[in-house]
Amino acid sequence: MDEVREADSLSRESPQVRLTIMALSGAVFLLVALSVYFLPGGHTAERPSSLASLNAFLNACASVFLTLGFIFVRRKNIIWHRRAMLAAFGVSSLFLLTYLLHHSRVGAVPFLGQGWVRTAYFALLIPHIILAAAVVPLALLTIYRGWTARIELHRKIAKVTLPIWLFVSLSGVIVYFMLYHL
Repeated sequence: MDEVREADSLSRESPQVRLTIMALSGAVFLLVALSVYFLPGGHTAERPSSLASLNAFLNACASVFLTLGFIFVRRKNIIWHRRAMLAAFGVSSLFLLTYLLHHSRVGAVPFLGQGWVRTAYFALLIPHIILAAAVVPLALLTIYRGWTARIELHRKIAKVTLPIWLFVSLSGVIVYFMLYHL
């Protein structure tokens, strides 16, 4: 009976944890929408700003740290797994700050490519945007479960979070190159 009760308690997050994760995720979503779509812009895609280039670099770093974290956990090196995943979260958080700053200055940057490359750009951009919104609560919940040593629940959600987070980070770099270098 106690085992069933314990397993049930592990399957749910406290209302405070859920509220915190949803509040943080909602705040991120609103800040991104505000900075990209509602603040004045005026930048063209002719030349990237230094913040846009920094954003791509931070996304690439997040991809590297996520990959290293996966490698470390497969090798059962939990200390370095934790360090790599916290580094991925750190650079992703720094990315978010510089992304908000960049878009608060320039607004939405239009894609100027035509033909098949325009189709390819939007075919990548649309899932990138949708999954970027989803990765915020997923990453927070995954980190919370790992940090609180709820390992089985952490593993279960990490199998969903990692590919999404990795896709968002890598596709962010590709979107940057398509937007500014095609």
